[in-house]
Amino acid sequence: MGLGLGGRRGQCLWAPSREQMGIRGLVSSVAAAASGDDAGQQFDYDLFTIGAGSGGVRGSRIASSYGAKVAVCELPFDFKSSDRLGGVGGTCVLRGCVPKKLMVYASEFADHFNDSRGFGWSPAESIQHDWTHMLEAKRKELTRLNNAYKNTLGNAKVDLIEGRGKVVDAHTVDVDGKRYTAKHIMIAVGGRATKLGIPGAEHTITSDDALELSRRPDKITVIGGGYIAVEFAGIFHRFGSDVHLVFRQPMPLRGFDEEVRKFTTDQYAASGLQMHPYMTPAEVKKQPDGKLTVVMTAKDGSKVEIADNDHVLMATGRAPNTENLGLEEAGVQLGPKGQVIVDEYCRSSVPSIWAVGDVIDRIQLTPVALMEGMALARTIALNEPTKPDYEAVPSAVFSHPELAGVGLTEEQAVQAHPNLDIYTSSFRAMRNTLSGSPLRCFMKMIVDADTRVVLGAHMVGDHAAEIMQGFAVAVKMKCTKEQIDSVVGIHPSSAEEFVTMRSVSRKIRGGQPA
Repeated sequence: MGLGLGGRRGQCLWAPSREQMGIRGLVSSVAAAASGDDAGQQFDYDLFTIGAGSGGVRGSRIASSYGAKVAVCELPFDFKSSDRLGGVGGTCVLRGCVPKKLMVYASEFADHFNDSRGFGWSPAESIQHDWTHMLEAKRKELTRLNNAYKNTLGNAKVDLIEGRGKVVDAHTVDVDGKRYTAKHIMIAVGGRATKLGIPGAEHTITSDDALELSRRPDKITVIGGGYIAVEFAGIFHRFGSDVHLVFRQPMPLRGFDEEVRKFTTDQYAASGLQMHPYMTPAEVKKQPDGKLTVVMTAKDGSKVEIADNDHVLMATGRAPNTENLGLEEAGVQLGPKGQVIVDEYCRSSVPSIWAVGDVIDRIQLTPVALMEGMALARTIALNEPTKPDYEAVPSAVFSHPELAGVGLTEEQAVQAHPNLDIYTSSFRAMRNTLSGSPLRCFMKMIVDADTRVVLGAHMVGDHAAEIMQGFAVAVKMKCTKEQIDSVVGIHPSSAEEFVTMRSVSRKIRGGQPA
């Protein structure tokens, strides 16, 4: 079993499980639930949302714009989350995507300074990074965003109630002792970082902590093979830390296209990142000097140690944040991970309780939570049952190098489309020809050979996310390879490679290599 969240950020399409199919309702029943069978009952609100993260805020304010009376509750703001602290904005804004990307930007300057020498610059040897300045600047920006999200709710006429919400019954929420009634309840509490249950886990940190370290670690071991692990490994490596990435699988990023995984892993190695595949973490020991030793079990059963770590980061997954929320007591069915089981309209087993975002454990991406929130707002406030659309959801990993993709992986495509044409291209970006960087770019298109529709696109290299966001439109609209080929490229650019790949790298016929 792999570590991390590679599969969650991979280009897989969500499909309902038998468990979810069991409670799936027809459009008519969803509409009935949305309109409610409690027409004569008076409620404080039409919709009460627990959790003011991306999905909760979006769903609440859109429902309000449709005329619903809406309230949302959220914990007091802090840079680290706990049972009593959180903040309007949620994981992505306050302790996830946004602060992580700010640290990615900060770490990139080290490469820029080095690369500049190849272009004739002579950066001063005394260039230093002020970690405290970066941390304070990051906190200032997150505080601004927290206030901005509060203002957004206020401008949308959504009541913001600070405190810990708990479901009492199908129409009642308790917030720190005060009860509110609502025709509908939306659960949007997100997830929390988890740790492996190994001896010494209490000595390790999570992604929340990694974003708030008071100083750059001289040495850090990152445990995990998912996108969170490789992103933080890249950040600390570029800052100059001695970084070790430990994972159980032969390669990180399980769930992504296998060819992309292999290329990316090779690029991580070329960048100087120290990786330890086939390693199972066994223990984290505190040394007499306060530093940490990671003990691992290798594939052959031998013990391997990485000593003298300032920190050990466990990026080993996230769990839905449903503990002590009162859901099961209210009759809401939860899955084995604690996720809220919902139907295709995001309705739980209790007709008046709905859920969106990471708490339903489908695709843990902020834009997906936004989409789910907007769909749910239409279902509840307009009585127009609307399903979230999980087809061709693009995603990116902000590691070093960056990778992004949309649509199907080759492994997924071959299961549904027996005849495929695979187009690939690997090249050295123009910038790297003078900078001396050994890193290369990789691009891949997966085409249905019968219909010529582009089923998936993937890229490894600088600006992969920016390029893939535009290309996602083509995949979503089911463009054919010939339509892509008809587009004139922008030269010189890496992106133009996607519209100039003419030669088939390999063919698959009848599900087998041709």
